[in-house]
Amino acid sequence: MTHHMRTHLPELRVAAQRIGRRRFLTVAGAAAALAFTTHLPAVGVASAAEQDARKITKDPFTLGVASGDPLPSSVLLWTRLAPAPYEADGGLPAERVEVEWEVAYDEGFAFVVQRGTATAHPEFAHSVHVEVTGLLSDRLYYYRFRAGTWISPVGRTRTAPGDFGFGTELSFAAVACQAYFDGYYTAYRHLAGEDVDLVVHLGDYIYEYPVDAAGGHRRYTDRQLPAHFNRETVTLEDYRMRYALYKTDPDLQAAHAAHPFVVTWDDHETENNYAGSVPENDVPPAEFLLRRAAAYRAYWENQPLRAPQQPAGADMRLYRRLRFGDLAQFDILDTRQYRSNQAYGDGWQTPGPESEDPARTMTGAEQERWLLDGWKDSGAVWNVVPQQVTFAQRRNAPGPDFKLSMDAWDGYPASRKRILDGAQAAGVKNLMVLSGDAHDAYAFDLKADFDDPASRTIGTEIATTSLTSGRDGVDRPGNWAALTQANPHLRFYNGRRGYTVITLGLFDARISFKTVTGVTTPTGTLSTAGSFVTQRDSPGLQPA
Repeated sequence: MTHHMRTHLPELRVAAQRIGRRRFLTVAGAAAALAFTTHLPAVGVASAAEQDARKITKDPFTLGVASGDPLPSSVLLWTRLAPAPYEADGGLPAERVEVEWEVAYDEGFAFVVQRGTATAHPEFAHSVHVEVTGLLSDRLYYYRFRAGTWISPVGRTRTAPGDFGFGTELSFAAVACQAYFDGYYTAYRHLAGEDVDLVVHLGDYIYEYPVDAAGGHRRYTDRQLPAHFNRETVTLEDYRMRYALYKTDPDLQAAHAAHPFVVTWDDHETENNYAGSVPENDVPPAEFLLRRAAAYRAYWENQPLRAPQQPAGADMRLYRRLRFGDLAQFDILDTRQYRSNQAYGDGWQTPGPESEDPARTMTGAEQERWLLDGWKDSGAVWNVVPQQVTFAQRRNAPGPDFKLSMDAWDGYPASRKRILDGAQAAGVKNLMVLSGDAHDAYAFDLKADFDDPASRTIGTEIATTSLTSGRDGVDRPGNWAALTQANPHLRFYNGRRGYTVITLGLFDARISFKTVTGVTTPTGTLSTAGSFVTQRDSPGLQPA
């Protein structure tokens, strides 16, 4: 280990010792560790000694390739060098590596349109983020990386339509909640073959919980996982290796290689049901912020995100806006980092003054203003809001004795009302909220007053089911009758695993909920569980 790395990698490995489940950390120690994470080399700036890439003796592209956040003339390309992905250092010394990249019109790279080099820094776990510019709008490109004699798999990506003018159609898939230990990524294998322009990931890309040697419910394999996965993620090293575990899955790699991703996180990328700086469990605030810093940094290292999303300590600006011509505006939200703590101790509770306090926020004031101001300037036919948790009212039982989820927007009704009122004030006619988290597929009409089924419909919510979380699931969960009776604006409810394909057109949007027969065996087959359409300027879901 070089002297440089001795001074730059102590923050999570030696700052704390595990005591039972937790690792004790003083406030002073946390402050020092967080200060470390704000003094990293800028992307593209030399830091550690350079390693000759020709000396890499094993394939370093074990985690695949990815692209994301497409713009009309630009796309972000990602990879991470890890010849030994299940080791803490990824199998590379603490030295920077120069990586070549190419972008071409064709899969055989006969017509290369851009090429260059990027630096894989050890401080960023040898991840590479390349912002390729100067591309043509609304067209397919192919890309690959090279390190020494090793060439990565080929990825396919697509730029966004131009800033002005109407595209005729935008098709995308919504995915969420992919607990590795709950099953195989069969849905991703099918998604890799879908004809979509992009994939929107709504959170829970990894889970912090332990994974046993057999991989949980992935028992149709002879592979034995190392013992260090069988513990909860707390340190930066833990989170990095957890991403490596997930990203070695061939079906996940295939989906990333086939389509650009737009990602946002939920809770499990850090810790279940955390709220802002408040952890799920009773640990010192400084200790949790250190954990959050580790989680945020590993998230950026392992996702196709642009430079503005690079975290600074325990903070990361993840909310951002993407446009697809005049057809669609995507306002990607972060409902974890800035929210008020869950009311009434979290869980499903009877609503009351605490949850209905007007001061409570899901987004924080700054993000809320950003969203509402962005709608005023939108002009897009469809305004799409990818975010994490169920947005519509979701009573758990008919009648007056119902409970609501305090972790979803039901626990923040004043915040939800400000969002819906802001959409109406901005003249947004085609609002579509995307959500994940619930491990089930829902389709909701968004009402001006959820307590009055006859009130005006002002948008739709499409909640995608999980990729694996919750294991196989069933078409009609045990609470299906109660939820559908209690929520007349709920138009669809299915408990199988899968993903959702949404096609936005000039005159309507079409939604297909796709599910697999099972995920606890690797042979699940795909079918369409439900199809809906919503007309332009006439919100409300109808069976297709």
